[in-house]
Amino acid sequence: MELSKEQIAKMAESYKKATTQQVAERAVTKNGILASAESVGVLENLSPANFAFSIDVDSEAVANQKRSGRCWMFACLNTLRFHIEKELDLPKGTFELSQAYLAFYSKLERAAWFLQHVVDTADKSLDDREVDWLFSAPMADGGDWDMICALVKKYGVVPHQAMSETHCTNDTAELNTVLSHLLRQDGIKLRGMVRAKKSTKAAIAKMLDEVYRILAVCFGEPPQKFTFQYEDSKGKYHILKDVTPLQFYKKYLPINLDNYIGVINVPGEDRPYNRMYAIQDSDQIPERQNLYLNVPMDDLKALVIKQLKAGIPVWFGSDVLQHCDRMAGVMAQDLYDLEALFGVKFDMDKQQRYDTHESLPTHAMVIAGVDIVDGKPTKWKIENSWGTENGGKKTGNNGYFVCDDWWFDNFVYEVAIDKQFMTAAQKKALKTEPIEWPFWSTFNPVISGLQEML
Repeated sequence: MELSKEQIAKMAESYKKATTQQVAERAVTKNGILASAESVGVLENLSPANFAFSIDVDSEAVANQKRSGRCWMFACLNTLRFHIEKELDLPKGTFELSQAYLAFYSKLERAAWFLQHVVDTADKSLDDREVDWLFSAPMADGGDWDMICALVKKYGVVPHQAMSETHCTNDTAELNTVLSHLLRQDGIKLRGMVRAKKSTKAAIAKMLDEVYRILAVCFGEPPQKFTFQYEDSKGKYHILKDVTPLQFYKKYLPINLDNYIGVINVPGEDRPYNRMYAIQDSDQIPERQNLYLNVPMDDLKALVIKQLKAGIPVWFGSDVLQHCDRMAGVMAQDLYDLEALFGVKFDMDKQQRYDTHESLPTHAMVIAGVDIVDGKPTKWKIENSWGTENGGKKTGNNGYFVCDDWWFDNFVYEVAIDKQFMTAAQKKALKTEPIEWPFWSTFNPVISGLQEML
């Protein structure tokens, strides 16, 4: 459509009559869109003064992923530390698991996955959709529930003091750039070797040795054994000597990660509920496949509430910055009245937003509680991993966020649920043959998944 000057003149004439928007113009040009549209009433209703929940299971100190996309990892380790604290009778808020430890192995596994997929697709041209997708981002931070579970089971866990954060774990952009450069370079070499009918096994081993070297320089080497000293909640001293990460995980984590399932809500006629789903090319950690049970939102919330009532926090993935004031730590339906501000209607539903990439799972956090009034949830307590301050100003309620139930319905996509809380029908659905989504699916955690960068 060609835009004419006559059409623009009509638009200008129409705007002259929109007196409300002319008032809004003065506010927006000075303060910006969100500050001008924000509702003080919603903020007050969900403010720290009203930060109370009928079911409240977790008040741990909030961690800080800083400028990295490790939210999926932080959220999982935050749920695991909850169980370890109880098992070791540690004082609340005194314990944290090392995110750097598993981040090291996550990137090493991702490099191995990339190099093998390059070999597997070497017969295709570089402009093939799958090959182009592989080379577009060889190294990133994204991941999902099944991936972190696979890492924990394979490599174990260590206390934060056994492998602390570094500049490169806190800000992964430089490292990802360096590793992506190296992996693209290695990928081209491997494609040439395959086409020349040469074995790639020794070459891949050498390439991964170089990746390990870079990771060790940036993160430090992961400990093979460590000593952990602590005082329990009664003040009694304990020391665990020469413990391996796997020993620590197997002895002090009293839950079975194999029992936890990624339960999702992704509406759509071509995405039927009560069916299992898998994603092509999402096998970054080959020991555990990314699998999802798609259910209606009311069923998903019922599962979350069951798990919370049992005293267990819930890992979840959402589109965090939708209708969100990150400084106030509030996510709510009427937080910003953009319709009144601009005089236009925004009326896409969850399916339409997902299908058009308007909304997608971008960030993982922990559901730590819920407020149920007259049998229905009204607001949810959220443990984030963005620290307690931003730019010297407090964030949320000591780093905890709160969302209303409308936000939960529209922007929560995935939760990790223990099978013991599922209905018989849902357990039966777990046995169905997974429907496979293509590698370019919005839900693929390898490239586009939960990796909110701050």
